[in-house]
Parts: sequence; C-alpha cells; structure tokens
Amino acid sequence: MKIPYLLIAIGVAALLLFPVVVTNDYYIHLVVTIMIYAILLFGLDIVVGYTGQVSLGHAGLFGVGAYAAGVLFLKLAAPIWLGIPVAIVVTAAFGALLALPALRVSGPYLAMVTLAFGTIIQILINEMDFLTAGPLGIKIPKPSLFAHKFDDRDFYWLVALLMLVALLVVHRVLRSHLGRAFEALRGSPVASDCMGVSVYRYKVYAFVLSAGFAGLAGCLYGYSEQYISPNTYNFELTVLFLLAVIMGGRKSRIGAMVGATVIVMLPKLLDDIEMFRFVAIGLAVIVAIASAVAIQRGKATPAQMAVPVVGTILLAGLSFKLETMTDWRLSIFGVITLFVVYYLQDGIVGFVRDAFNLQRRRVVTDTTAKAERVGDAVSAAKHSGNTELLQASGVLMQFGGLKALNDVHLVVRRGTIHGLIGPNGSGKSTMMNVLTGIYRPTAGTISFAGDSVVGRTSSHIALSGIARTFQNVQLFGEMTALQNIQVGLHHTFASNLADVALHTPRYRRESAGSVERGLALLRFVGLSEYAYEEARNLPYGKQRLLEIARALALDPQLLLLDEPAAGLTAPDIKELMAIIRKIRDHGITVILIEHHMDVVMNMCDTVSVLDFGQKIAEGVPAQVQKDEKVIEAYLGGQAA
Repeated sequence: MKIPYLLIAIGVAALLLFPVVVTNDYYIHLVVTIMIYAILLFGLDIVVGYTGQVSLGHAGLFGVGAYAAGVLFLKLAAPIWLGIPVAIVVTAAFGALLALPALRVSGPYLAMVTLAFGTIIQILINEMDFLTAGPLGIKIPKPSLFAHKFDDRDFYWLVALLMLVALLVVHRVLRSHLGRAFEALRGSPVASDCMGVSVYRYKVYAFVLSAGFAGLAGCLYGYSEQYISPNTYNFELTVLFLLAVIMGGRKSRIGAMVGATVIVMLPKLLDDIEMFRFVAIGLAVIVAIASAVAIQRGKATPAQMAVPVVGTILLAGLSFKLETMTDWRLSIFGVITLFVVYYLQDGIVGFVRDAFNLQRRRVVTDTTAKAERVGDAVSAAKHSGNTELLQASGVLMQFGGLKALNDVHLVVRRGTIHGLIGPNGSGKSTMMNVLTGIYRPTAGTISFAGDSVVGRTSSHIALSGIARTFQNVQLFGEMTALQNIQVGLHHTFASNLADVALHTPRYRRESAGSVERGLALLRFVGLSEYAYEEARNLPYGKQRLLEIARALALDPQLLLLDEPAAGLTAPDIKELMAIIRKIRDHGITVILIEHHMDVVMNMCDTVSVLDFGQKIAEGVPAQVQKDEKVIEAYLGGQAA
C-alpha cells in the first residue's frame, strides 16, 4: 500500500474511533461541529478557492438547509433521511436563485449582493413565523433509525460518514473536467470562454454545487444543536466561514478541515487560559521549526520569516502575563486572524507545504507511451464545398468616438495561412476579439462556415470551430501544462456530475482519453517533458507553444494566432514556423497576426494590412510588401 493511502486509512480509523476513545459528550459535540463546518467549507472552497468569487451569503444558505429540515420535521414529522435530500435540493435551488443574477457582477459587487442575500434570508426566517416559528425557533430531536434513537455517539458516526462521502465527492469533482473548468475561471475568464467553457454557466454551476454542500451542513447542524433560530445564521458566521477557507488554505480539502477546526476550537481555547498557554507555546515551536526549514531550503528569507516567528513568540509570552482571557479574548482572536490572513497568503496548509517542500501529489504517467496511443494529436479540419471559410463585411467596432475598426472587409479561404498585419494600434487584436465574440461589432456581418457569429458568445463560437491564442499569454498559471490542454478538451466530455461522483465507466474512459490526447498534443508542439509542470513556471517561448496546443485541443477549423512570435528567440521562431506549417498541413486554416515580417512573408498565402482600423492593402506577400500605402504606414513617409 502506498504511504498516502496508508495515512488516509489511519486518519479515517482515528476519526471513527474517536467517540470510542473519548467518551466526553462535550468533546464529541465539538468534533461533530468541526465536521459539519468542514462539509460547508468543502463547498465554499469551490466558489472562493477555485472560481475566485467572494461569497458572503453562505451563512444564509447554511440557514436555508437547517430550516428546510426543521420545517419538514415541524410540519410533517419527517425523519432526517428525508430531511437531508430535501435540504440539499432546496438549498441548491436557493443557490441558483442567487447565482443567476448575482454572478453577472464580480468583485466587491458580488460580495455585496451575496451579503444582502444572507441578510434577506435571516429576515425572512424571522418574519415567516407561520412556517418557521419566527424568533421562537424550532426544536429538533436527535434522529432515529428503526425505533432506535441516536445518542451523541451514533450521531457522530452519521456525520463522520456523510463528511467522508462529501469529501470523496468534492475531491472527485475538483479533480475532474468540472474542477478544471472552475479553476480555469479564476486563472483567465477570457481564455476560459475562448476554450468553450462558458464563464457564466460554470460560475452558476459552481455556486449551485457549493450551495448543496451548505444545505447538507445546515441540515446536520440543526439536528446536532437540536434547536435552530434566525439569529444563528448572521453576518459574523458568514465572515467566519470565509476566514476559515483563507486560514486553512484554498484549493485544499485538508485546508477546509483545518479551517473548520480553527474557527471552532480557537474561541474555545481563548476561554481557557491554561489551554491557550499550551497551544501558544506549541504554535511558536512549530512556526520556528517550519521557518528554519524554509530558510534552509531557500523557500524564504530570514526577513520574511522574522514577523511570524517573533509574533508567535510574543503571543506565547503574553499568555503567561495574562491571568484571565475575559478582557482580551476578542482582541487576541482578531490579531491571530489578521496575522494568518496577512502573513500566510496560502493559509496554514500552504505554509506547511512550502516550508517542508511538500508538493501536491501528481499522478505522473509515461507520457511517451500514452501519447503514442493517439494516432494523430491534431484532428484534420472538416472541409465542405465552399472555399471561403470566413467572411467579414463592413465590420465597424466603435468605442465612443474612436473607430477601432472602420468598414473592414475580410475573406479567408480554407486551408490557407492568412496574414493580418499593421502598425501598433491598427486594429488587429480588435479584429481578433470581434471574430471570437469578445467584442460585438457596432455594425457589419461576420459569417463562419456559412453561419453568422455576430451576437454569439465566445464559448459558442469556440465550440463551432474557431480557436485562438492571445497577444498577452492567457494560460491558467496554477494548472499544469497537461491540465491546460485538458481545459481545451472540455468539449470531449459528456459525463455529468453523477458520472464524476460515482466514477462511472463513461467518465473513466473520457478522462483517460483526455490524458492521452493531451499528452499527444504536448508532444506535437515539443512540450512532452513539461506535461506536469505548472504553466506559470514554463519559459516564455514554451508558454506560447502551450497556448497553441491548448487551442488545437478544440479541434478547430480556423486558428487565430495573435503575435505568437512576440518575445521569442530566433531558434524558438524557427520551431514555431515549423509547427504552424504542420497545423496547416492538417487542413486547419490560420489567421496570423505578426510583426516579424520574415515570418509573415515566408508563411502566408495572403496578407491583409490594417492601418487606423481600415484595410489599406491585401494580396500575396510579395505584392503587399511593395505596396506604397503599406510602406507609408510602417515607415511614416512616402515610398521612394
């Protein structure tokens, strides 16, 4: 058995044996609360850690789950076995109701909308006394099974089982194509849309999924406390949940459990001066050791580690100066929270991982063998009778009084490399953005393979056969090179949430196929050895090639390359030209924006020239190179 699985087995055994070893009901209840909070944080981390959205409404969703189960018991005497699925479905529905309008905004506006939602939920619970019993709250007894009423130990095991199931489900989801889609939204929303992953759709999907976990946690919390009231689900609780994700460490299930432990145990520790002294000393020792290891391994400098080490030592010293925690409890809690959030940017788990060089475990496979299973990494483009693949007529793109594109006509023939050149600011990248749906043209028509693309979303256009790279590299930096390619292969998955959670044969087949195809595409652009390297760590030239490979994963008919040779060395440019020719040999049409004239003149079949948003010339490279308007646009004077 591999060590990680052995540790998991030990951890599960310890969790299940805890109420056998520790018989004190108070401590059993504390661990139950931690597990319930962990379930909620698993879901909240999807929204905060993976999609990068800030939600302040999860306390409200937590309350919806609790009251869904509570009202069922109050009105129908329904058992917990009915309350759990109803709480999940009802809370997910509330999550969708919130997400559909709220996720059209972002940043502080989203935070304010979700905060308002949480406040409204609390008010509704308080005022709808005909349903919720209002301020009086609802009493809920411990659940029963076949006339056997659960005691604290039985309920502990129920919560532990459901937490483990939730952990397994969320882990599988976040390791699947769904999780890659969520993470891509955080890395680059624009690139996600252009990879066929609808930003809005998957933000809503993530929020609904997160709400389902909040509903499950709320239901269990109601049965755990045996009483629910509107005042429980307030603003302070939602802030605690958000802090727990940050303090534990985002994008980590262990981080969620650590965060849940901190927000449950820290207030309790601050009530007991003796326990607080013991924990403060232990924390100072751990931080000192971790800092020393980090400095020795070059992960941090002494100056960076000085504040954490000195701060924990001072905290330990302060604990022996205080005789009681009553007057200092909130102040110390606030200082500790501020310290963790400010100095441990990746949370407690991230700090430990970096200090001891504990990298996330990756499944590294034989890239050559898997890549060779795919006959040809790049799919040949589909051809029809019409030789004109793209037609743009009278395109106008106006920003206020500025006409970035002015009556541009462009025809691109199938199977060709069509150059689009012009001085800086001439409208080349704007044209790219118009063709891919990032901008909607002010006027004009654009048809691709006989269908209009005007007014369609970027994700729809991408799935119809138009792929692109970007002038400024738009990779998903925290994801590996292979995972970046797999985002481009998102369209090859038909598996739904149930398939992912249950690891059905269909999902396993599609997942294995995406790995093989992804490795083959990396091999096609010469990046096989970088398959498991984070994209942000690749050399700039390799990042450019990775963008091309990711675009090819969409199986495009038309590939738009926006200055792919920018910043590359001469050998890299030579390698790039060879790859573009191989792409054209597969029947894929290419529109190439480039400032390197040798690349354009050597590779392009047709060249169009833009200047101040207008097309000033078009033809074969040799003809365009001699055009007086082109010479004037580039050199700023009349041709000799």
